Amino acid sequence: MDDKAENPPEISVAIPVFNEAANLRPLVARLKPVLERCAASFEIVFVDDGSSDETLAGLRELHREDARVKAVSFSRNFGKEIAIAAALDHSRGAAVALMDADLQHPPETIAEFVAKWREGYKNVYGVRRDRAGEPLMRTLFANLFYGLFDRFGETPLPRGAGDFRLLDRQAIDALSRMRERARFSKGLFAWIGFKSIGVPFEVEERASGRSKFNYAKLIRFALDGLMSFSSVPLKVWAVIGIIVSTFALAMAAYYFWRTVFYGVDVPGYASLIVSIAFLGGMQLFSLGVLGEYIALIFGEVKGRPLYLVAERVGVEDDEPARPFK
Repeated sequence: MDDKAENPPEISVAIPVFNEAANLRPLVARLKPVLERCAASFEIVFVDDGSSDETLAGLRELHREDARVKAVSFSRNFGKEIAIAAALDHSRGAAVALMDADLQHPPETIAEFVAKWREGYKNVYGVRRDRAGEPLMRTLFANLFYGLFDRFGETPLPRGAGDFRLLDRQAIDALSRMRERARFSKGLFAWIGFKSIGVPFEVEERASGRSKFNYAKLIRFALDGLMSFSSVPLKVWAVIGIIVSTFALAMAAYYFWRTVFYGVDVPGYASLIVSIAFLGGMQLFSLGVLGEYIALIFGEVKGRPLYLVAERVGVEDDEPARPFK
């Protein structure tokens, strides 16, 4: 059952996990029959993103039962986007399927991914058919984000596409060259290009537990995505500055004309305070946008590794498919 390093498997399944102990065994039980039907050989690579439950213990047990189940455990929680990078780093297959551990991504769809890959597609992504059952606010937020990204982003994102996908080794090699810390994987998957196709799938109910994302994290994630793939938030303040300056010059000309023909008028205190507060707020907001970009730059120039591995289960120290410094 154990694949030797010199004989990489045909298909790898890369799965980031965080406190998903209850979902591991049901997931593997559904995955293995699918992979045994559609792949000549396979491995399942989990990345434990600093879980505080029994996730790592469960992964050790699954590896003892089947050496094709492997795991990498972080020294602490680094976040899902970094865990995705690590999962791809440690997957050795000719193609790698990426999915979540909560069974909302149906394992059976991977067989369709593999079929499209064999037709020559290098980036096969799952497209959710609808957002039925999702909270209204989350649906509205998603639509707003995709609308903004389509308008201002450097690379268009396929609507309904997420992390559930299969990537050819050539696409993974391209991704391995991009080591930015503020990662937005959906944007990176779109940016690399290659021959791509979407495969519709139905989002299933979460098998156990609850989502680790709250609205604050989603907003932070959306902002990181927009700033990583668009410089418009920086450039727009130059346009706003020109508009405000033009308005100020027009007002100055108006008051000069009024003073010449009607004499000096007593200025209004309220309008003065409102103008000062409005302009001051705009200045602080623009500085905040600039600060967000500076923070991203600061994170990049420090040059720290994306993640630190505390333990490998069935993965040798020199086994990562690509460097991860």
